[in-house]
Amino acid sequence: MNISGMVTTDQAAEILGVKKESVYIYVRRLEGFPQPTKLGRTLLFDEAALRQWRQGHPARPRT
Repeated sequence: MNISGMVTTDQAAEILGVKKESVYIYVRRLEGFPQPTKLGRTLLFDEAALRQWRQGHPARPRT
């Protein structure tokens, strides 16, 4: 799904390189994390805001 620059939780997880469950945790716990918009029961994230957030918060190296 891509509604004018918006992405689903699955797509957000892929963009960020994390599990879907991590996206839900980020929404609740991380100050400054892009908040989703609800469309019915679906959460939609602004793709540009996610990519900008990722640039400022690089992924940790996997061990």
